[in-house]
Parts: sequence; structure tokens; C-alpha cells
Amino acid sequence: MDFRLSDQQRLLVTIARDFLDKQASTAVAPAGMPHERGLPADVWREMARLGWPGLLVPQALGGSGGSMLDVVLLVEEMGRACLGGPYVGSAVAATALLLRGDPRARQWLPAMALGERIVTLAVAEEGASFAPDSLAMAVDAPGRLEGVKLFVRDADVADTLIVAGRGAGGLNVALVPRDRAGVTVTAVALMSGENVFAVEFRNVAIDTSDLVGSPGRGLDLLRAALRAGALARAAEMVGAAQRVLELAVEHAKVRVQSGRPIGTFQAIQHACADLLRNVEGARWIVRSAAWNADCPDAGGADSRAADTAVATAKAWTGEACLAVARRAHQVFGAIGYCEEHPLHRFHKQILASSVDFGDASTHLETVAGAIGLAPDAV
Repeated sequence: MDFRLSDQQRLLVTIARDFLDKQASTAVAPAGMPHERGLPADVWREMARLGWPGLLVPQALGGSGGSMLDVVLLVEEMGRACLGGPYVGSAVAATALLLRGDPRARQWLPAMALGERIVTLAVAEEGASFAPDSLAMAVDAPGRLEGVKLFVRDADVADTLIVAGRGAGGLNVALVPRDRAGVTVTAVALMSGENVFAVEFRNVAIDTSDLVGSPGRGLDLLRAALRAGALARAAEMVGAAQRVLELAVEHAKVRVQSGRPIGTFQAIQHACADLLRNVEGARWIVRSAAWNADCPDAGGADSRAADTAVATAKAWTGEACLAVARRAHQVFGAIGYCEEHPLHRFHKQILASSVDFGDASTHLETVAGAIGLAPDAV
């Protein structure tokens, strides 16, 4: 397992950091005013010009033919910049699903690679779970969709929704245009400053041409999307935690108490060392999971090892990066809770990302199953 970055990967990180430092401000709105992390359309177009939406798309379909490790490196930089937007949902999760679909589904990928089409997942329902066995909505073709999908990201800018639900022969996944008759989108604000959406389907017609893959064969497609999305959110948390570490160390150097910088006190030094340990540990475990997903010798995208590695990374990284944010508040003191300071935004971003595509308990169930523990023994 070699985590040394290639020349192309180092260039990707350098370009991403330079671009995001210029485009994505961590400044917050004035006190008492909400701050929305929606991505301006011109920034998305610039990201498309750099080829980022097509990073996972094969070259034959207009993309870069990159790897999950490439995605992890890029999304980590996005997390460091506290960047919102549809990248993870469309360019990672939805793309991973469509790549495993039939040729009819893959025809959507060239436009997605160019950033001209945005696709998002509509999975969770009333129980807020991403587990496939928790889905109750009927998705049969030909048929009609009735019900509500909750916590759908980027539904306001998405052209198409990937709707997962129960069919007569198993799980089905359907591509539904957002503007199809009977689809209603309602915004719900997250504490991170982003909006998620409740998408209501009322007598929405679908036919067999809307299905991705064969009827009843949607489980593997959905698992691929959730695995890719979970890994990307873990990388986003690492990037946010890295920026929190940088802010805390900088503050410890310049904040003077009792006539000297607080960084000279052993308690603060220990706190900053704890932050570094958690950030580096989280980075290692996320890159290890990406390696498992990419490496043919490890079984690749179809292996149980890849599923377990991603589940481990998502569960551990969520807890480790939340610990970074909480400990940093202790280093900063009261200023870290002020609207004018960016720390609270990174804390909220980490918290929101830790539950997207499954929270720690959900992924620990996967790990427990992989090592032979019965669900009732966990």
C-alpha cells in the first residue's frame, strides 16, 4: 500500500487549493444573518472547466478516467475550503451509480462530466436511513411514484433525481427529471448553512426506460453510490478538520495570556497534538479505503473488503473530526463560538457530513457484519 502521490495527483491538489482559496470564502454573514453554502453557478462552471465533475468518468465518455483516490484528494481540498455544492452528490455518488448501470444509463455521463447536467440521489425516507432495507416507496415500472424522499441534497439545482425504492422483484433505481409533473421540492435548512430538500412525488409516471439497470437489480447500483458518497464525505471531513487544526495552531501562536503566547503552555500543546493525531489518522484511514476501492489486487469495487474499509473510514473519521472541532473550541475559547469567526462553520460542516450517506452507527453495523458479529450482538 503506497500512499505517495503521483505527479498528476500533486498537481491536482495544488490547482485545487489555489482555485478554492480564491473562490471559496470562509467569511460568514453578519451576526444574526443566515449563511448559505450554496455554490454560485459561475464557480461550478469554473470547476467544470477544470474537469472536476468528470474525474470519475471514463475518457471514452468525456471524463478523466480518474480514481477514487483522486476524488478523495480533491474533496479533501473542498472540505478545507468549506465548499458546498453538488460535487459529491452528482460527480461522485450519482456517477458511481450510473457507471455500474446499463449503456442507456451511461449515456448521461458525458453531460455530467462537462458539468452541464447535475444528478442527485433521492434515497432516505421517514426514518432518515440510507440502508436499502429501510426503503418503503414503491418504484415499479411502468407505474406511479407516491411518497416523499427526505434530506435530498442539491434538488434545487439538479436536472435529474435518482430515486431508489421497492419493486416487485427487488430494489429498483429510476432516473426521474426534476421537472416531471407531480414532483415538488421543498427546502429545509441544515445547521451547516446548506439546504437539503424534501422531494414529494404525487402520481408521478415512470416507465421501464426510466429504470437504471434491470428491474429488481438496483441494490448493487445503490450500494456503489452510497459507498462512493460516504468515502467522499469522509474526505470532506478530513479537509475541514485540517483547516481547524491550522486555525487552532495559528491562534495558539498569537494569542497572548499571562504575558506569553498560549502555545507555550503545555496544556495547549497537548491539545494541538491531539488535533494533529486525529487529522493524520483520519487522512490515513480515508486514503486506505480509497486504495481498497481502487486496487484490483484488493478486490476492487466489488469486494467486501472495500465495503468494510469505507464503512470503517466513515465511522471513525466522523468521530475523530468531530473531536477535532470540539477540542479546537477549547483552544479558542469564546471567540470560536462567535458568528464572525469561521470555526463554527467548519464544526457544522463536519457534523452534517458525518451523518450524510450513513452515520457512524450505520457503518459500524457493516463492520460488525464483516467480522462475523450478529446484529443483536453489537
